[in-house]
Order: sequence, then C-alpha cells, then structure tokens
Amino acid sequence: MGKVVVLGSLHMDVMVYAPDRPRKGETLRGSGWGLRCGGKGGNQAVQAAVHGAEVAMISRVGDDDFGQQLLANLRAHGVNTEAVLLDASAGSGMSVAIVDETGDYGAVIVSGVNMHMDAADIDRTLPLIQAADVLVLQYEVPLETVALAAQAAASAGTTVVLNAAPAYPPPPGLLLYVDILVVNEVEGEMLSGRTITDRESALAIAAQLAQQVRAVILTLGGAGAIVAAAGTVYHLPAYKVDVVDTHGAGDAFVGALASQLSSGIALDRAVRYASAAGALMCAKTPPVPEKMQALLAN
Repeated sequence: MGKVVVLGSLHMDVMVYAPDRPRKGETLRGSGWGLRCGGKGGNQAVQAAVHGAEVAMISRVGDDDFGQQLLANLRAHGVNTEAVLLDASAGSGMSVAIVDETGDYGAVIVSGVNMHMDAADIDRTLPLIQAADVLVLQYEVPLETVALAAQAAASAGTTVVLNAAPAYPPPPGLLLYVDILVVNEVEGEMLSGRTITDRESALAIAAQLAQQVRAVILTLGGAGAIVAAAGTVYHLPAYKVDVVDTHGAGDAFVGALASQLSSGIALDRAVRYASAAGALMCAKTPPVPEKMQALLAN
C-alpha cells in the first residue's frame, strides 16, 4: 500500500438537480437537492483511499457544522485528518452545483478557510509531505501554497501530481516541480493557448504541455483521455457506462491514479485504472474490484 498525501480544498457541496442550468435571470423548477462532502482535495483524498492507498489530508476547515461533517466524511473513508487545521477565522468552504438532466453540471464555490492556507501549512506538515510516495495538488487553495508544497515534495523525491483545476495560469516555477500534470479540455486549452477541435489537436496540446513536465494526462470526458509521456502520445478511449451525472468523475480519476502510482504501478496501467474509476463515478457505481475488473477487461 502506497502513501498518498493530498494538499487541497474541502467544500460542502449543495447539489441541486434541475432540467437544465438556468440562464441569466431565469428561474427553473428543480427536482431535488442534497449535501455532498467535496472540494477537489477532499474528493481526491477519499478516492485515493477507496482505491487502496494510505492517505493523509492537508487542509483547513471552519469551526462550523460543515467543517465537522467534512472531517467525519474523510475519517469514515480512512483518510488521516491530523493535518487538517481547524480555522475559526472564516467559514468552511462550500459550493452549489446544478446538475442537469444529461448528468452534466456547473458549480460556484465559496472557498472560505481554504484560501487561508499558506507557508505555515507547509512548514507544519513538511515531514508528512516528504514521507509520501505521491503528493496530489489542485488549484482551489492559494497558488503560492501549491507551489511551496510541490517544491518541498520534489526536494524529497516525492512524485508530484498536479490537477491544474480550476483553470488558472500556474505561478512561476511551479511546473518545474511537477511530475504528472492532469488537465481537462478547458485547462489544457488555457495552459497551451490552443483550441481543441478534434483528437489530433488534443494530441498536439498534450505533447506541447509534456515539454514542461514528465507526463501529461488530458482528460476528454466521454471521449477518453490523451497521455503524453517519454516522448510518446496516445489516446485512451473512455469506458462505456450509463451516465447518471459527471460530478466528481475527474476527482475519482485523479484519486485512483494517485493510488496506483503510489504502489509503483506504471503510468499507462495507472491511467487505464483511473479511467475505469472515473467511469464508475459517472454511473454512481461503487468501484468494487469486480466492477473495476469488468471494465478493465474490455
């Protein structure tokens, strides 16, 4: 079992189900709502643990009900929360996500104490970061903190996986410390300055980005993923499932990827495994070994 550390966000997601996402000034009648523990960091930590890794989370929560629920969710999934700081200076992070009838969604996040993470969080957790096999990072906390964490991990030989989401330009020097960059279409276009129009353009963007890091994974939703590593670029088709909603699929991919890499699994096999995990998340099917193996056998 490999060791994964996730430094990132914890949000309580308010999920709203509606026939479509409203236009400006439009009010729609929804079909339901619910609360779901999330944040890209929290989601990825849970998924890494679900897929067998020993996982620790570095983050902050507010002194409120949402914060307690977020901590309880991590612990229920076996994630070590000793490095999650209780910060009473602001509220816990939260978001509102509207899921339409196709299963696609849009969301607004209110980051709260997630945006208070700073160099002190790196200093207090440095031994944890440097003892990890894989450090997973995203962009829902201050980018300067992300860069400091990546540098600390790289100095110890820890593999750094950066999910460059949401789509922001990276701070200067960050990519020097990143081993594996995971982006979706929007993020890939922003980082490359190019537009994805077809598979060939996606392959070209992944190859371009791979000049800055050891490997790039460009996820394309139902169209699969592009992998660029060691001078090769290839397309991996998506696994076919009945989509319920796509919320959390990208985080399931990243968490599963980290779990496999932490155990020494080769990148190509780890990406295929992560693709299956993301597909099962879209189908809202638990990623039990039998389900995973059935997809991987196709």
